[in-house]
Amino acid sequence: MRAIRFDTTGGPEVLQVVDVPRPEVQPGTVLIRHQAIGVNFIDTYFRTGLYPAPLPCIPGSEAAGIVEAVGEGVTRFEVGDLAAYCIGLGGYAEYGLVAEGRAVKVPAGVEITLAAAALLKGATAEYLLHRTYPVKRGDTILLHAGAGGVGQIAIQWAKALGAQVITTVGSEEKADIARKLGADHVILYRHEDVAARVRAITGGLGVPVGYDSVGKDTFEATLASLSVRGMFVSYGNASGAVEPFSPQRLAAGGSLFFARPRLGDYIATPEELDLSAGRLWAVLRDGTVKIDIAQTFALEDARAAHEALEGRRTVGASLLIP
Repeated sequence: MRAIRFDTTGGPEVLQVVDVPRPEVQPGTVLIRHQAIGVNFIDTYFRTGLYPAPLPCIPGSEAAGIVEAVGEGVTRFEVGDLAAYCIGLGGYAEYGLVAEGRAVKVPAGVEITLAAAALLKGATAEYLLHRTYPVKRGDTILLHAGAGGVGQIAIQWAKALGAQVITTVGSEEKADIARKLGADHVILYRHEDVAARVRAITGGLGVPVGYDSVGKDTFEATLASLSVRGMFVSYGNASGAVEPFSPQRLAAGGSLFFARPRLGDYIATPEELDLSAGRLWAVLRDGTVKIDIAQTFALEDARAAHEALEGRRTVGASLLIP
């Protein structure tokens, strides 16, 4: 099968198109013939070495397609089912071999390309809004990168939960996207004082939660935007990892909480995965959340996809098509 692999860590240029043996189904696993593959910022973390991965490595944590074979003992799937998964490595290929408890069925009413574009980002939005800090009606929240893949889903979902959403973006074009999705306040973080705007919007109180996927560049602004006993949810490093800081800063900021969650810890069991995916499929099917698949690349063009992602030239979701 065709796959994208890197043998050493580095920039997008380390990604290469290779022919590798198709995986053989094993007990407890399902073989999925990919129809669409999600491209996510976490893929670049493995490629650069920010997150460790065994080398050589086929990146990709998210894909969807048709179940081609099932291993002995599998009960969650049958051949011909539509299935998706959103964790692990190996997704940038024509086929994926997945433990049955790590995949979910794609229900009627959800297109396979939508499943590949939405599952990782949507499951992330689900645990952030429902379980890391459960957003309540009347909350005002700060969400960075509102025009990104997770950001677009989270804006819509948070509005449906009854929250007022403050989001940050890097350009007027992205600001328009965030406003159309329902964001109440949009801050151009390169040109405005984010914390000052948040304080002004909230009457000086700050927000009870700040969801930050940007990392180093927005750390100070997020910290300064929180209300007393507010929660800083750091779930990404798009601008680089946050530098070490003293816990005393949390006390000085108003008895703050700092969380660094990972998707894998929120979908650690099949039951948790089904819960998260089920909530996502529901808001996709009823139209509460709409997914913008704004960029589609051939599998062979994975390097171009990474260049666009890291160059901040993407909005919404990106897919590779085998």
